Amino acid sequence: MTGPSGTGPRPLAILHTESSIGWGGQELRILTEMEGMARRGHRVHLLTAGTADILPAARARGLAATGLPIEAKKLPGLVAVRRWLARHGADFDVINTHSSTDAWLVALAGSTLTVMPPVVRTRHVSTPVNNAAATRWLYQKATAHLVVTGEALKRQLVRDNGLDAARITSVRTGIDLERFRPLDRAQARARCGVDARPAVAILATLRDWKGHDDLLDAWLLLRARVPGWQLLVIGDGPRRAHLEARAAAMGLGGDVRFTGNQDDVPAWYACADIAVLPSYGDEGVPQSLMQAAACGLPAVATPIGAIPEAVVDGTTGILVPPRTPPALADALARLMFDAGLRARMGAAAHAYAQANFGLDAMLDAMEAVFARVAGGRR
Repeated sequence: MTGPSGTGPRPLAILHTESSIGWGGQELRILTEMEGMARRGHRVHLLTAGTADILPAARARGLAATGLPIEAKKLPGLVAVRRWLARHGADFDVINTHSSTDAWLVALAGSTLTVMPPVVRTRHVSTPVNNAAATRWLYQKATAHLVVTGEALKRQLVRDNGLDAARITSVRTGIDLERFRPLDRAQARARCGVDARPAVAILATLRDWKGHDDLLDAWLLLRARVPGWQLLVIGDGPRRAHLEARAAAMGLGGDVRFTGNQDDVPAWYACADIAVLPSYGDEGVPQSLMQAAACGLPAVATPIGAIPEAVVDGTTGILVPPRTPPALADALARLMFDAGLRARMGAAAHAYAQANFGLDAMLDAMEAVFARVAGGRR
């Protein structure tokens, strides 16, 4: 699908749907992709839950967005989606669904409509997909193409669910490499109010499977081995009160700082010497690790989902088994003790990010998927 005289892709009308009401890397990718597509001349629109954090965030970025009651797989949501698609669906070339609930609502609503754009489903996480007949219908019939955020997720779906590899495209999330880059450490620490102690940083929504509890256990082991360091816990979420209370009960209050959500991520990463993410479930390629690499930080993480596509073990960081605080502590201590190793891995991480994590690569790949699926609709 090209524009006049083969000048490039013809502008598309792309509808995104997202039922999640929370905030994290998935929501950030959706908005980043929408902004990028809009800059390329495509028309984008977001259909999301009226109570979702992404709704005001989209509007603040100047993106068209509509709130509907789609936070749950219930009849009012299905009726609302069907009514909206019956009125507006023909105006779009493709629908990109993102979470299980909105994928089901769109698929079921679409099955009752005469005119329905093709559906692309993006899976952002590595949660296993069941093989029930209804699920096979959703993935093999109601969905025209499947996008995953890492090659490991594609292999998993082909191996465990028998999906056709030709109908799955891995598109790693892209980041703005002009924004995410190494910054002056002293200036960043002054701006963020971080003291002179060396620091480890974790940037993640405060959910259980991000591994914050394991990190606190590892930090307790590290205090005597490598004194004088601090841990920056960047982000917010449902586990914050629990984690703050636990850190205090463990006597880690002087070492651990909970910063809440921060918009100036490059500055906070500039305050740190090492990035860490000890996840044990539901990962694609975490943006926080890609951002850390682009900012020149070595990382300690787990080989969950497609994390090995963000952290090259032994080159840009160290991978450790999930749910093993002693191994996590050992890997962190190795980097904490060795400034030369940190510098070498940080430089390798920055170079790897420059070669692999650019925003345009994601936009090019998604544009190609959308154009191919839309086919001759325009």
